[in-house]
Amino acid sequence: MFRFALLMLLSASAYTAQAVDIDTAAAVYQDAAIREQVRASLGAMPKQIRQLYASDTSVHLSDEQLSAVTKAAKYGFRIDVFEVPALSAFAANLDADTVKKSEAFLSSDLGRRMVAADVATARLSEDEIDKIMNGGEAAPSTPQRDALLDKLERASRSTESTVQIFFSMGQAVAAGTAVGTGGDTAADAEKARKSGDSGRADMEANMRAPLRRYLAYSYRDMSDADLKHLLKFLESQPGKNYVSAYIALLDAGFTAMGRRCGEQLGESLRELAQAQLDVPMSPPPSIAAPAPTPPPAP
Repeated sequence: MFRFALLMLLSASAYTAQAVDIDTAAAVYQDAAIREQVRASLGAMPKQIRQLYASDTSVHLSDEQLSAVTKAAKYGFRIDVFEVPALSAFAANLDADTVKKSEAFLSSDLGRRMVAADVATARLSEDEIDKIMNGGEAAPSTPQRDALLDKLERASRSTESTVQIFFSMGQAVAAGTAVGTGGDTAADAEKARKSGDSGRADMEANMRAPLRRYLAYSYRDMSDADLKHLLKFLESQPGKNYVSAYIALLDAGFTAMGRRCGEQLGESLRELAQAQLDVPMSPPPSIAAPAPTPPPAP
């Protein structure tokens, strides 16, 4: 019993030593300008969430219900909802060595230029981003540069993480909506998970090329030598750890926002349904008495 308890204590201590405190995680978060990038994406979320519901042929929402979707997305997808769970996940997935090496990279000239490029692209309009990802606006390239960008896309796990976050957010919205409407939370979450798993591979295949175009445009002012140095960091063990922590941060934050959106939407839909039940029945129209039949003529 004592040996088992000692092993448990040592395991817990080892796990604790791998994590960092919130303040340390927040410093890396700030240096990577993650808040600016996330905030830039939030303005488009109400429109995107509404489009997802409007295009779902399995349900037909009224204009009033779709307005509730938009309102719920505005309520849920906010930076203050994102940051607490995101920073907790970030801290839990960082370690001291990863922080040290990541901070050294982020504070370097290349690191600062990378962050500036990421923020600048994130702040583009939704139409401009769509144009870039669809190939309507492309950065000049060469076969050698294309190969580097392909390696960067895979080292940064941009496609994998984007699809993962999309499905996690969708499951969170479904679960939150079930909570708000009093439905079966576990069943709805499982249904969303199965739907996501069945389409994950296809979505990753479809998203890889657009996201590589996005990456190529973002880093268009960087030289091939810059890209090689960036790739060297991402392929190092601290770089891999940083990418994993970054993905965990985004996943936790967007899941929290999705759930908040779903809970608000569920409450709104329940209120709308209740309001319809509470509408009093209109009284039947009054029917005038028939005119008396005149007596027969004498």
